[in-house]
Amino acid sequence: MNETIKLIQNHRSIRSFLDKNITEETLDQILKSAQAMPNSINGQQTSVVVVRDKETKQKLAHLTGDQKWVEDSAVFLVFVMDFYKTSLAGEKTGNPQVIHESIEGTLAGTFDAGIAMGATIIAAESLGIGIVPIGGIRKNSEDVIQLLELPKYTFPVAGLALGYAADNSKQKPRMPFETFKHNEKYNADTLKPAIDKYDTEIESYLKEIGREAQEGNWSIFTSNIYKSVYYPKVYGTIKDQGFRNDK
Repeated sequence: MNETIKLIQNHRSIRSFLDKNITEETLDQILKSAQAMPNSINGQQTSVVVVRDKETKQKLAHLTGDQKWVEDSAVFLVFVMDFYKTSLAGEKTGNPQVIHESIEGTLAGTFDAGIAMGATIIAAESLGIGIVPIGGIRKNSEDVIQLLELPKYTFPVAGLALGYAADNSKQKPRMPFETFKHNEKYNADTLKPAIDKYDTEIESYLKEIGREAQEGNWSIFTSNIYKSVYYPKVYGTIKDQGFRNDK
């Protein structure tokens, strides 16, 4: 196993950061790694808003659900699905853009942002910088759009808090590998016993870190969240941004 694979497989989310700066040079190398990743049709429909200002981070911490590690991070990144850039190409050539109105555009744009974030995570961790992804950037997405002055045809997909770790958190176990890797065809038969096994394992992990009462196990925690649309404002806001998803 090479060092890159070891690094990736050693990932854990960090929610406690040192009061230590990440230099602009270091950050640029991390983000250039993200920009180098593949994307749909080379449309490059991802942008990253870099937030260092303390007051702005405080506001974003509140908007994401009072997540203190957003405020405490050295740098907070907002990954933006960005079809505004590509719409300018359409204006230039006289080919008005339609893709942002389709579900295909939304899928491609969010997937590309995810690829870019994945590369950011690996690059940051390779430099000894801890990270924690923040899906809560979508909780009050309209306010985030206003705060960051995002134009039409853009949407904040996810956030990422970066900083040097104050402590190294315990790595959360993943589900059995057979729930992730399916050979030739999707193998649904293995899932129920694998989930039972994982629930037992995650219960032990949660007990060890003192979160057993809050989460229970994977099935309890996941189903409690997914029984409702936990960020209901996304639908209206993404439509207002031009992502009609009706094509």
